[in-house]
Amino acid sequence: MPTIALVGRPNVGKSTLFNRFTRTRDALVADVPGLTRDRRYGRADLDGVPVTVVDTGGLFGDEVLAEALQAQTWRAVLDSQLVLLILDARAGLNALDAEIVDEMRRRGVRVVGVLNKIDGLDQETASADFSRLGLGDLEPISASHGHGMSQLRERILAELAELATNDEDSAATGALAAPGNGIRVAIIGRPNVGKSTLINRLLGEERQVVADLPGTTMDAIDIPFERDGVNYVLIDTAGVRRKGRVDGIAEKFSVVKSLDAIGRAHVVILVIDASEGVVEQDLHVLQFATEAGAGLIIAANKWDGLTSDTRDRALTTLDRRLDFVPWADVHRISALHGTGVGKLWAAVQEVHRSAAFDVSTTLLNRILQGLVTSHFPPTVRGRPIKLKMASRKGGHPPTIIVHGNQVDALPASYVRYLENGFRQALRLAGTPIRIILKAPENPFAGRRNVLTPRQQRARERVRRHSR
Repeated sequence: MPTIALVGRPNVGKSTLFNRFTRTRDALVADVPGLTRDRRYGRADLDGVPVTVVDTGGLFGDEVLAEALQAQTWRAVLDSQLVLLILDARAGLNALDAEIVDEMRRRGVRVVGVLNKIDGLDQETASADFSRLGLGDLEPISASHGHGMSQLRERILAELAELATNDEDSAATGALAAPGNGIRVAIIGRPNVGKSTLINRLLGEERQVVADLPGTTMDAIDIPFERDGVNYVLIDTAGVRRKGRVDGIAEKFSVVKSLDAIGRAHVVILVIDASEGVVEQDLHVLQFATEAGAGLIIAANKWDGLTSDTRDRALTTLDRRLDFVPWADVHRISALHGTGVGKLWAAVQEVHRSAAFDVSTTLLNRILQGLVTSHFPPTVRGRPIKLKMASRKGGHPPTIIVHGNQVDALPASYVRYLENGFRQALRLAGTPIRIILKAPENPFAGRRNVLTPRQQRARERVRRHSR
């Protein structure tokens, strides 16, 4: 599958064009320069020809992250068969555009110039300004409105066909997998706790932009790969700060994308800073992940930088503040140096296996009867609550339906007792359990009893006697 990289200055419309090609809204789009920083891969269909599209960060835009962003972009360029250089027709020719073109020529990259934001402008006048770049015929489009996309697809297919004719192996060189199926693992946490560093350590390459400042990652990036015959999709997310400290529309969308990643993940790895311990925001994110039903692993990062006394205090704090999720495993790691990171793979597989919840109804009923026998449900208005049977509803998270009478009056403490009992009996690691209480329907509900003639006469005699 050939790979096409989208390259250009910041805020020229690369992410908008990526969403247009892939027919998704995966890439975060806002009128803010430098929003995209990490490589994002997606699959597109060009008139029946599947291709991989790579969205990249803006070149020469962010002075603080310029070196890291350029390294990521050029890595995507070298892994691609074709590069689309996106130019801003409204902003006109920029000196940075010429620098990008010169660098492309030095690297021997095949480039197609794409003139974006052409709607409302005279195409010939706008194209003439960029003719000095020497890119040949430019493809005028409007990525936000879809104008000119059919001609651009035809141009891309023609370029790829010519490449295949010149080199039969070129279409297979450097092709990277598009997001697919696998165990979805979301890396979440506050800003600057080491999420992207952990991603790079797990992948064994500098895949994500890493810098010593909060908010480096702005979007949720899906990274598919294979390890030991198992398919995974690692999801690097933006740091989630307290609601009152979220500033700007771009960061608000980043938080939304991070929470969405939690909702679609099989397993969530919550990264915390071991030197700071578990703060309130960590608990909020942890509660959201638990309510979403994802399997949970807690990674206490930067553990190697703690002294012996600090480690003892950190362990005490972790036990105290995480007492409401005693089923979640805590791993002490160093994402920077790799200490303890290798054990996360076994933990992810174990949590995913537990959350699949492949158990029989017979076993669930046997466990339920044992729990009820050990600790009977309370009575309601003198009548006992009877829990009759349990059945499996599904996995991720494990969901159990408990049938009985008066279950609406079952206390929350007893429901937690059932959750803990099922988790312990089934040896479910790192995953929440959902209990759905279901009472039998009353077949006579809503139906009015019709009296027989004899019953009506008896009723009248009672009324006369009472008068």
